Amino acid sequence: MVDKKELKRNDLLYPELSYQIIGILFEVYNKMGYGYQEKYYQKAISEKLKEINLPFREQFVVEITFNNNEIGKYFLDFIIENKIILEIKRMDKFFKKDIEQAYAYLKATNLKLGILANFTKRGLQFKRIVNLNS
Repeated sequence: MVDKKELKRNDLLYPELSYQIIGILFEVYNKMGYGYQEKYYQKAISEKLKEINLPFREQFVVEITFNNNEIGKYFLDFIIENKIILEIKRMDKFFKKDIEQAYAYLKATNLKLGILANFTKRGLQFKRIVNLNS
């Protein structure tokens, strides 16, 4: 018999919070299915986060500065517990630009972990993006 402690990975950032978020994503997908716009999945995720009292910020604006001047803004779907960025997509697969976008968000916020979630015809896909430079 395998001890549950042996199954837990020690190399993952925020494993409990990550598993909780991914569980929410699967619950939303299982209840809604495929075919909605990103904003509706986002609203459903927001409702579930509120329901379980998980602290989050939605459509969070991050200013990009250079020489103390604002040169742009990012709009993040979610920051959860000030630890994890959650970005929602609805495509057939992950694209390099989406992974690069999530990584740029991590750099801009100096956070360590992002989860990129994709609501596809074939089911929910997700990727963990790690900022090794934070």
